[in-house]
Amino acid sequence: MAEKWIADATKNKGALREALDIPEGETIPQSRLDEEQSRLRKKSEKGKLSDSQRRLLRQVNLAETLRRLR
Repeated sequence: MAEKWIADATKNKGALREALDIPEGETIPQSRLDEEQSRLRKKSEKGKLSDSQRRLLRQVNLAETLRRLR
Protein backbone atom coordinates (compact mmCIF):
# COMPACT_ATOMS: atom_id res chain seq x y z
CA MET A 1 0.00 0.00 0.00
CA ALA A 2 2.83 2.41 0.80
CA GLU A 3 4.33 1.99 -2.66
CA LYS A 4 1.07 2.98 -4.34
CA TRP A 5 0.91 6.46 -2.85
CA ILE A 6 4.48 7.13 -3.91
CA ALA A 7 3.75 6.02 -7.47
CA ASP A 8 0.65 8.20 -7.59
CA ALA A 9 2.46 11.20 -6.12
CA THR A 10 5.39 11.08 -8.54
CA LYS A 11 3.58 11.07 -11.86
CA ASN A 12 5.29 14.23 -13.17
CA LYS A 13 8.92 13.28 -12.71
CA GLY A 14 11.28 16.22 -13.20
CA ALA A 15 8.63 18.90 -12.69
CA LEU A 16 10.23 20.20 -9.49
CA ARG A 17 13.68 20.18 -11.07
CA GLU A 18 12.34 22.11 -14.04
CA ALA A 19 10.57 24.65 -11.80
CA LEU A 20 13.78 25.25 -9.83
CA ASP A 21 15.94 25.46 -13.00
CA ILE A 22 18.27 22.67 -11.94
CA PRO A 23 19.88 20.68 -14.78
CA GLU A 24 18.94 17.04 -15.20
CA GLY A 25 21.40 14.70 -13.54
CA GLU A 26 22.25 17.02 -10.66
CA THR A 27 20.73 16.56 -7.23
CA ILE A 28 18.53 19.29 -5.83
CA PRO A 29 20.41 20.91 -2.94
CA GLN A 30 18.70 20.74 0.44
CA SER A 31 19.34 24.46 0.93
CA ARG A 32 17.41 25.24 -2.27
CA LEU A 33 14.45 23.16 -1.09
CA ASP A 34 14.51 24.91 2.29
CA GLU A 35 14.63 28.34 0.62
CA GLU A 36 11.65 27.61 -1.62
CA GLN A 37 9.67 26.04 1.18
CA SER A 38 10.13 28.97 3.55
CA ARG A 39 9.44 31.53 0.80
CA LEU A 40 6.22 29.82 -0.25
CA ARG A 41 5.05 29.21 3.32
CA LYS A 42 5.44 32.91 4.13
CA LYS A 43 3.33 33.77 1.10
CA SER A 44 0.72 31.16 2.00
CA GLU A 45 0.29 32.63 5.48
CA LYS A 46 -0.91 35.79 3.81
CA GLY A 47 -3.18 33.74 1.53
CA LYS A 48 -1.54 34.96 -1.65
CA LEU A 49 -0.44 31.75 -3.40
CA SER A 50 -1.37 31.19 -7.02
CA ASP A 51 -2.25 27.71 -8.23
CA SER A 52 1.23 27.16 -9.66
CA GLN A 53 2.87 28.30 -6.41
CA ARG A 54 0.57 25.99 -4.43
CA ARG A 55 1.63 23.10 -6.68
CA LEU A 56 5.30 24.01 -6.23
CA LEU A 57 4.92 24.02 -2.44
CA ARG A 58 3.33 20.57 -2.57
CA GLN A 59 6.20 19.33 -4.78
CA VAL A 60 8.81 20.69 -2.37
CA ASN A 61 7.01 19.09 0.57
CA LEU A 62 6.89 15.77 -1.27
CA ALA A 63 10.60 15.98 -2.08
CA GLU A 64 11.33 16.52 1.62
CA THR A 65 9.17 13.54 2.58
CA LEU A 66 10.71 11.21 0.00
CA ARG A 67 14.21 12.29 1.00
CA ARG A 68 13.49 11.19 4.59
CA LEU A 69 12.21 7.80 3.40
CA ARG A 70 15.51 6.81 1.81
